[in-house]
This record gives sequence, structure tokens and C-alpha cells, in this order.
Amino acid sequence: MAWWSWLGGQRFRSQTSRGVASDADLLSPASLSELLSTSVATTEVGVAGFGLPHQRTAEPALARPLTMSRIREGLDRLDIRYLTDADGSLLAMWERHAVLFSIEGPEDEILVMRGRPHGTVSPDWADRAYRIVNEWNLTRRFCKAYLGDATERGMLPVYAEIQVPVQAGVHDALLDEWLDCAAAVTSAFVDWLHDDGALL
Repeated sequence: MAWWSWLGGQRFRSQTSRGVASDADLLSPASLSELLSTSVATTEVGVAGFGLPHQRTAEPALARPLTMSRIREGLDRLDIRYLTDADGSLLAMWERHAVLFSIEGPEDEILVMRGRPHGTVSPDWADRAYRIVNEWNLTRRFCKAYLGDATERGMLPVYAEIQVPVQAGVHDALLDEWLDCAAAVTSAFVDWLHDDGALL
């Protein structure tokens, strides 16, 4: 069934200079389909004789299962140095903070990038810390920020975290983008906590 059949008994009319349509102005369904089959999008030469660009097809990206070795390769490509902990997670360290890269979830289907400043917050500043962290979450993208449980010394750690589901796999370019985003945004978060946030 043609797409215009929902119009029922209506006809496509064009108005003449006197506002009255003549029989010559009526389009039949056959002539309409002919008109549509030779649209600019399907012709080699478009309006005013300009050639239309040919549609480019994207190179197929190979989405592969995420593994810790692929995360290591991605960090190497980005020149991010890291250590490996006892659980096999990767820890990248900077002057003011560290970022943990790991795979979590019941089926190892979640990429987790969790940053933590080296500085912690006194329990006396807990209310202020919650306000500052909420301000970040309200006004910034990518990392969700939160206060963790108190340490053995009673201090409150601050975290910035990105979690991404990867059960369907991921290609290298997207993995690199996620890793780079986590490193850059976590650094910006920690700088903000020290400067504008005035928390650390």
C-alpha cells in the first residue's frame, strides 16, 4: 500500500492564478510515484547541475569483549602510566589524586574508572563536603562525585566515578575515549576541589 493511501478520496491539487484547480493540475498516484522515484537524492546531478556527494560508508569498528589487558593497551596508547594491584586492577597516579581502572559486575560487564584525591575531608566539614559534591554533580558532566565511608582515622574520602556497561563489547577508539575522559575529568574535579570548591 502506498504511503499516500491514507488520504482517501483527497487529491493533490495546485492552485492556479485564479485560485481554481484545473484537471491538468491534478496529480495521479502514478505520476506522484514517478516524481518521487526521480528525486534529487537518487539522481547523479542535483539542483542547478551540482553533483551530489556519494554517501560514504563508515569502516566497521570491531567491538570486542573488554579485558584488563585491553585497558592496559589503551592506557599505553594514551601514555598514562599505571601500577597493577593485587586484584589485577590498574592504578594511575598523579600529584593530587589516583584513578583506579577495573572491570566489575557479576559477568565482568562494567568498566569502572574511579578517581580519589589524596586529600580527605574532616568529619567537621561533612555538611560542606556534601554541598560541594552536590554542586559538582549538578553543574558538571561525566564523573559522578560522592563521599565515601570514613577511613580508620575518621576522615572522609571523596570520589569521582564513571561506570560504563560493556557487555556488548567495545572497539579500541571508544575505549581510548572513555579512558582519556576519565583521566581528564577526574583531574579537573580534583583541581576544582582544591580551587573553586575550596574543600581540600
